[in-house]
Amino acid sequence: MAVARRAAVVGKPIAHSLSPVIHNAGYAAAGLAGWSYTRFECAESELPGLVAGLGPEWAGLSVTMPGKEAALAVAAAASPVATAVGAANTLVRRPDGTWYADNTDVAGMVEVLADAGVRPDATVTVLGAGGTARAAVAAAARLRARAVTVVARRAEAIDDLRPVAGAVGVPLVGAPWDDATGQAGADVVISTVPKGVADPLAASVTWRPGTVLFDALYDPWPTPLAAAARTAGCRIVSGLDLLLAQAIGQFEQFTGVPAPRAAMAAALAEARGD
Repeated sequence: MAVARRAAVVGKPIAHSLSPVIHNAGYAAAGLAGWSYTRFECAESELPGLVAGLGPEWAGLSVTMPGKEAALAVAAAASPVATAVGAANTLVRRPDGTWYADNTDVAGMVEVLADAGVRPDATVTVLGAGGTARAAVAAAARLRARAVTVVARRAEAIDDLRPVAGAVGVPLVGAPWDDATGQAGADVVISTVPKGVADPLAASVTWRPGTVLFDALYDPWPTPLAAAARTAGCRIVSGLDLLLAQAIGQFEQFTGVPAPRAAMAAALAEARGD
């Protein structure tokens, strides 16, 4: 009989998450009998208690908003990228029972943005200043961006990102949310804000056709911002693209086996009706 092993995605809200579709398809394709992946609704303040109560059958957790900074705090050790970013989207159970934190969002963003044609020396605007924005700043550094402008509603949140930019070696400029429209002329625009926050920008941004828009949301899709940018001829990257890319790294860390990417991608495509 296969030994039961479990993993899950945690966040709030979480009912919309397609992570179980991707990971469970991967387990089936890789022949990992006994493995299962589910979801837990969990606020940031609830994450330490949830993690502490997990039994030895738990191999890992995928962490989404708003728990990415809390995930780093509950881990006994962390990868260099998670430490530099100050946020983790991945918790891996180690043999001694402690948790290891990583951030596969960064590598995932680099992959999907490079696939969309982003090249070195690009200018990057990041909308929002939370945990996903931290990964976006690090991804911009890996892509050798010329500079990053972070647009947020609170100046203090932008200031919190300055140490991240310093750690990864990319210049960072802050801008108020009122100037979001004016900052959308960058080569790359990455929206990391919650559902609905960027919707008003859809009617006010004058897009350049050469711009790449990456909207980290995928429910609903397309967002008004993505729909407007696509109409203007921009290249679009969705949160579903990132969801798959970052899940590949998580799957391999949780299971220790190569991820069956094709099967995982096919399951995601079927779930979203492609």
